[in-house]
Amino acid sequence: MSQKFKELIASERPVLIDFFATWCGPCKVQSSVLTQVKENIGDLARIVKIDIDQFPSIAAQYGVRGVPTLAVFKNSELLYKQSGVHDVNTLEGLLKTYSDQ
Repeated sequence: MSQKFKELIASERPVLIDFFATWCGPCKVQSSVLTQVKENIGDLARIVKIDIDQFPSIAAQYGVRGVPTLAVFKNSELLYKQSGVHDVNTLEGLLKTYSDQ
């Protein structure tokens, strides 16, 4: 796993990772949802997209078998992982919960 990714997930604020693929239709939907979430939460959490075709080792390490898969890390700990498209309210709720911990 890349050192950069390790540093990224070591953050004290939640980091939402969007595991996606360019060929994935639902991933495009998820991407627009994440844009809205980012606008709504500001600096509360960080949102990062990872293309599973460019970084297959990271996807494999976290058992990503389908896309989109969203994962939330904080202090290098995986707190949440779920495949499928998530809505704005669900994601905002998750990130607010984890940022308060």
